[in-house]
Amino acid sequence: MLKNWKFWIGLLVSVGFLYWALQGLDMSGFLNEVATANYWWLIPSVVTYFIAVWVRTWRWDYMLRPLKHIPVRELFPVVVIGYMGNNIYPLRMGELLRSYVLWRREDIPVGASLGTVVVERVFDGLIMLIFVFVGLPFLPFPGDYQFLVTVASIAFFSALVIFFVLAAMPDRALAFAHWSLGLILPERLSKPLLEFGEKFLEGLKSLREFKNVLMIFFTSLIIWLLETVKYWFVMQAFDFGDVIVPFFALMLMNGVVNLATTLPTAPGYVGTFDGPGIKVLQAYGVAQSVATAYTLVLHIALWLPVTLLGGWYMIRQGLSWADMTAAANINAETGA
Repeated sequence: MLKNWKFWIGLLVSVGFLYWALQGLDMSGFLNEVATANYWWLIPSVVTYFIAVWVRTWRWDYMLRPLKHIPVRELFPVVVIGYMGNNIYPLRMGELLRSYVLWRREDIPVGASLGTVVVERVFDGLIMLIFVFVGLPFLPFPGDYQFLVTVASIAFFSALVIFFVLAAMPDRALAFAHWSLGLILPERLSKPLLEFGEKFLEGLKSLREFKNVLMIFFTSLIIWLLETVKYWFVMQAFDFGDVIVPFFALMLMNGVVNLATTLPTAPGYVGTFDGPGIKVLQAYGVAQSVATAYTLVLHIALWLPVTLLGGWYMIRQGLSWADMTAAANINAETGA
């Protein structure tokens, strides 16, 4: 990983976000906020988060059913392992890891399960945009994020349209891929790409029925509302003084920080989660020391429990760190 130029780009992005958010921080005030927080509030926050992870698992089960029905209790460890991978590897490598684990356990082609994962991310992005736009009429929106939201809106809505088209016309999409790749690549290179593309299109089957699309949308909405409730629970651990941070502000914060984490970053979304979160709270009058302490503790509460549980599941299922490397090097021979 240290030899990968993408890792160093992500590290620079993280450092840049942290520098932007932490300039002028009163360190003694920050440490005092961390020391005096009521950490009992983390218990309901973690419980709420894992309820959201369970709903994520049910959503993924629903999207995988055209390929194979897997009970939620059996799919839950795979999802948790994937989120652990996202937390310790850059560039959301955990998404590929859970597709790899699913292939090993259930023999579902990696390309097909990755298709469902990408659709998940698109719907998650749309919910984040909805959270931002819902908060705009009620709360002042920091101007620093307007460009990010504009780019994200174009990207996610465009991706959704493209996926609907691919799901509706898979044969035409494959025919076009055969024709276009045949023009620019030799057969030995185009063949594995076309095989992967065919399996990827299988993962989009859940988008072919309107009721499925509604189910994916509403489960995504529930997932992110539950995560915002976690934000609220962690907020109770800190003294915000006379500043009242409404639930809409936390929805906006949730939307902005998760849109920012789509950028290349160091492992664990360091910086891209923390910087925007601190700045959003400061825009509502929260002192920098309080906003920083709250955002740091929230980040740890989101990162640590699912990472530990994912590591435990990984050991239980006989997986090793070598499997994470294998997931990063998936090719045609693995069934992708």
